[in-house]
Amino acid sequence: MARGEELYITVPSMFRCPISLDVMKSPVSLSTGVTYDRSSIQQWLDSGHDTCPATNQPLLSKDYVPNLTLHRLINTWSHSSAASSSMHPLPPEITSGEIRQLVSGISRRPDAAGVDELEKIVRFASYCEENRRFIANLHDSIEVILRILIRDNERVEFLESAVRLLDLILLENGVRERIQRLIFKSDHEKCFDSFLSILKNGKLSSKVQSTRILELIASTNDSRQRTIGEKIEATLPVLVHLMRTETDKHLMEAILSCLISLSTSRSIKVQLVHLKLVPILSRILSDPETASPTAERAIKTLHLLSTVAEGRTAIAEDSGCAVAVLDKLMKVQRKAKEEGVALLWSMCCGHGDARVRERVGKENGVTKMLVVMQSEGDDRIVRRMCGDLVKVLRGIAMAESSSSYGQGGLGSLETKTTHIKPY
Repeated sequence: MARGEELYITVPSMFRCPISLDVMKSPVSLSTGVTYDRSSIQQWLDSGHDTCPATNQPLLSKDYVPNLTLHRLINTWSHSSAASSSMHPLPPEITSGEIRQLVSGISRRPDAAGVDELEKIVRFASYCEENRRFIANLHDSIEVILRILIRDNERVEFLESAVRLLDLILLENGVRERIQRLIFKSDHEKCFDSFLSILKNGKLSSKVQSTRILELIASTNDSRQRTIGEKIEATLPVLVHLMRTETDKHLMEAILSCLISLSTSRSIKVQLVHLKLVPILSRILSDPETASPTAERAIKTLHLLSTVAEGRTAIAEDSGCAVAVLDKLMKVQRKAKEEGVALLWSMCCGHGDARVRERVGKENGVTKMLVVMQSEGDDRIVRRMCGDLVKVLRGIAMAESSSSYGQGGLGSLETKTTHIKPY
């Protein structure tokens, strides 16, 4: 085959992670028996999920074990000449000792680092878990990457390589804490400019990686977050714009997780409302094709926005928002269900918005609240909120039933649901 000619190999489906759809580098199996790439499933679990993404089964344990058999099969396949040419990283042509010297040299002269040097480190880290752990444990590795990100006038491709390297080692022990500690040094605040450049002009995968790193930075405590408040707020318009214009589910989930971490202050929530985030979330929830993880994050974000008056006004003014939340209640996990009920309770009972009451009531809200009550078992807080909602929505349901079907319609409804006790 001529040099530079590309090979296109069909990847066995069992080698692909069900979440990222990429060839798994470190396959691990959950208690349900489904195997995922370790970095993908760890991010899923870190986001608060307690189910298997592929089967939606509740997890008895969040522990996972390496799937060594599948790992050997993937390695055998990836080292074949055709597969390793196109679908899996080639073995790095550099030793760990040379990587150590390279990182040390960049640490001494960060402005002299070039694309070639950085790509060598990225290829080394991409190859296997052991390599990523080696780089993460190097004393100056995180500082070196951040120093590259604060250099002026870098091409977006170079910045993408730095972010990819940071994302590759993000889950290694101690890396998150080191990034958080370093990012709050005044000179490292310039990293935000690089993240913005990637979010505006980078590749899709780089946008996801940058968003994950932004979420990490945002997840620190409030007192430290305030020191970079202006930098964080500058990312909000770009993130919301991406939600408005992009459709990739991985990017949507990453952005929503990031916005949830950012929404710790009233000013951030108000700014997100002013950026018209509520109609975007309403559209996402109204789409029947929206995946459950995305819907759950959208509900949580709406719940956070409903804690400020501006957010409640925007939710009330969007004719489909509350109804979309109502329709998703039985299709999401328990935590999102609780947040959705709390949002509806806040709008219909706590603040008594007549517009939202009418919309939810006309969409069979009484029956749906009764079903949620039944599914929540002993959760008294959720059951009480559902009971309050049933009370305020019942009048609307009766009026709607009488005008559309006569009194018999509501009588039939109540006959089917009287066994569910509000409290």
